[in-house]
Amino acid sequence: MEENQVEAMASEATQEKTLSIMQLILDGGVGGQIIMGILFVLLIVAFYIYIERFLAIKSASKIDKDFMNQIKEQISMGNIDGAKSLSQKNDAPVANLIEKGVSRIGKPLEDINTAIENAGKLEVYKLEKNISVLATISGAAPMIGFLGTVIGMIVSIHEIANSGGQIDIKMLSDGLYTAMTTTVGGLIVGILSYVAYNHLVVKTDKVVYQMEAKSVEFLDLLNEPM
Repeated sequence: MEENQVEAMASEATQEKTLSIMQLILDGGVGGQIIMGILFVLLIVAFYIYIERFLAIKSASKIDKDFMNQIKEQISMGNIDGAKSLSQKNDAPVANLIEKGVSRIGKPLEDINTAIENAGKLEVYKLEKNISVLATISGAAPMIGFLGTVIGMIVSIHEIANSGGQIDIKMLSDGLYTAMTTTVGGLIVGILSYVAYNHLVVKTDKVVYQMEAKSVEFLDLLNEPM
């Protein structure tokens, strides 16, 4: 009998230790569930922005290797319309900058450079669309999780205060588990968003560098004797 009782107690202890995260969330009350719901929504938003921006930036970085050679050939022949048409066929930030420069051929070089710079700022703005939201989520998610922790601690202390001096360890541990769950959730969402944000920034910087390099190459082309 004693062995059976020991095994039963061990089994109960094992069941308590393997309590699922989902169960902790469901048992955490309305406050904890709302916090975890907000974090889940933020995670979905961050994932959507990352995928959408990653594909957009990847597409923007694709440009024909012979594009600049073809532009040079058209300009050297005096076929400005051909160079402009060639730029319009390539749906990429680099091609848009070159198109803007080609359309200004005949004007002072300084004006051409200014037009390219203004077009470049617009292209960078397009590339960075919604990326700042990822940065906001990476900073806000941990704070929201910590808010859930504070709420869980307040609820636990409130339950202890109303227990009439008899502290129920299980009641206290359930509250603490719930409080820590929101913190973990907030940190996970924050870390993933932060990594995604930095990865997109690196990818964007590569496209910006490509735009700058091709713009300089185009301006040097205009300085060459025809």
